[in-house]
Amino acid sequence: MQVRRFAAIALAEAPELAQQIMSEIRREYPHLPVVLDDNGEPMALVGIRHAIEAFVRRVENSEIRPTVPPEVFHTFGLGEGLEGRSLDSLQAIYRMGVRLAWRRFAEIGQRVEIPPPAMYELVDAGYEFLDGLVDRTVRGYAEAAARQAGERLRLQRRLMEQLLADRHRSDGGDALGERAARVGWALPGRVAVGVLLRPAREAVAPAVGQEVLLDMEYEQPRMVVPDPDAAGRRELLNRALAGWAGAIGPPVPLADAAKSLRWAEAAVRLMQRRLLPAGEVLFCTEHTEALVLLQPEELLDDLALRCMAPLADCGPTHGRRLAETLLAWLETRGGAPEVAARLGVHPQTVRYRLRQIREMWGDEIDDPDRRFELELVLRAQRLRGRLGEAAD
Repeated sequence: MQVRRFAAIALAEAPELAQQIMSEIRREYPHLPVVLDDNGEPMALVGIRHAIEAFVRRVENSEIRPTVPPEVFHTFGLGEGLEGRSLDSLQAIYRMGVRLAWRRFAEIGQRVEIPPPAMYELVDAGYEFLDGLVDRTVRGYAEAAARQAGERLRLQRRLMEQLLADRHRSDGGDALGERAARVGWALPGRVAVGVLLRPAREAVAPAVGQEVLLDMEYEQPRMVVPDPDAAGRRELLNRALAGWAGAIGPPVPLADAAKSLRWAEAAVRLMQRRLLPAGEVLFCTEHTEALVLLQPEELLDDLALRCMAPLADCGPTHGRRLAETLLAWLETRGGAPEVAARLGVHPQTVRYRLRQIREMWGDEIDDPDRRFELELVLRAQRLRGRLGEAAD
């Protein structure tokens, strides 16, 4: 009987109570926007009133653990997230509303002489009810965050596609700047483009930070690093990319980002062939010789056939030793002692080999252009592992 009287009074006073709570919220949080529903009523006021009524009706029906009412609280959380506001303020507002509501409920309870133990149960049920409201709001907020993250990724992907297109100048600088602004990315003067190899198919995206554009949708993820020569940039990348492999192209002007991408892709291909160190993220600027000499394979192979023809009749071992000696001589431009020190052999051995080399190539060995071609071919063969490394 007392509970029914309590419910009747509380329902009758619900509109007034909701308005009181709404006024207090507006006083404490004047920055909160007023969103109207289809009937022109503030959605917050409607939500407060419905929450009060839902709670009271369920108490009246002896539901000590009332279910959470309308989707309006999910909508509140969704709106806060989409507007970029903090969820903390909304939760503080809920706590304020519950405090004001329970002050009124306590007064009604005294009027109808509800025993203290029963009021304590109502208080417990009320705070459980509040938890449900907060849960719905948090879900709405999380949905907003997911929507925004998905939208940012979509816009970021379009920005990267434009940046990495061979002719993105044709789109106009204004379009590029507009797309960059929509994802909060300041257009840099120079960039470096990276191509990554996943350590595992389900690998979580590396935490490269908001400044670095990252697209994980590719089989080999891509990233655009702004101002790659900025102080501390490389150290940050090394930490963020620990456990990943791949290559970062050379720094280039923003308009030439596609060129940096091409070098990074070339480096990754060489890594996959074990011609560059694997298992780490390489910087192309530290492997320029390999990238320049190992890329035009067909042309270099043809040049090698012509340049190294004098070694065709030598056995594999002897031919390799002569090639290593020739490369050491070309690199040092020194005499037998310097070449011997580079190869780790006796000077007399070098003199013997150099005599053979001069007999094989004749006067051509003194031609600067021919020497350049020979060194080019021999360096490429050393990078491919066909010749041994020089001694320290």
